[in-house]
Amino acid sequence: MSRPAVMLALLLLAPAAPYAQEISKQERDQVVNYLTRMRDQVVSESEKLTDAQWNFKPAPGRWSVGEVVEHLALAEEMLFDLQQKAVAGPEAPAERRAATKGKDETIMKAIPDRTKKAQAPEPLQPGARLGSRADVLAAFKARRAKTIAYASTTKDDLRARVGDSPIGPLDAYQWLLFSAAHSERHLAQLREVKADPGFPQAKTASRLRR
Repeated sequence: MSRPAVMLALLLLAPAAPYAQEISKQERDQVVNYLTRMRDQVVSESEKLTDAQWNFKPAPGRWSVGEVVEHLALAEEMLFDLQQKAVAGPEAPAERRAATKGKDETIMKAIPDRTKKAQAPEPLQPGARLGSRADVLAAFKARRAKTIAYASTTKDDLRARVGDSPIGPLDAYQWLLFSAAHSERHLAQLREVKADPGFPQAKTASRLRR
């Protein structure tokens, strides 16, 4: 057999290199819509408040609306970095991928549930880390936009890459769901602040004219 024929035979017999499998259109639409909807609701609930409303705390040790949004901006960057770390890692073995099965639903139900309290780690504690009110809102919008842009266009095999989380192994798609669910959790917290009896009321136009 000639040398070219031998090389062709070896190529044909070699195992095919695995191809990255993109998430389905349904999966992509789900996570992009979830991330977008939560962003829009957080912004809608917070950006038109007065300074008194933005800074109001229901009680000592409770967060204000401004602090909730600051926490979301800080967490968005960290969660995206963790997701990208998972993407950059090697393909997870079968048993580790199996440990992520069913976690999509768990994330979307358990993470927003505020009946189970959790303490944010120190780097994610609000405290004027991002500057002014305008800076905080801009940071949240920009960081969420980055997450949405990635989720909208990625061709990475998100289901094959796995990273550790507080609720166990998550694949790289589930990390994106986690980001959205985390903002849903704190959207509920933000609304609790606004529903407090002591929350400042905005002055009406008639009162302003007096």
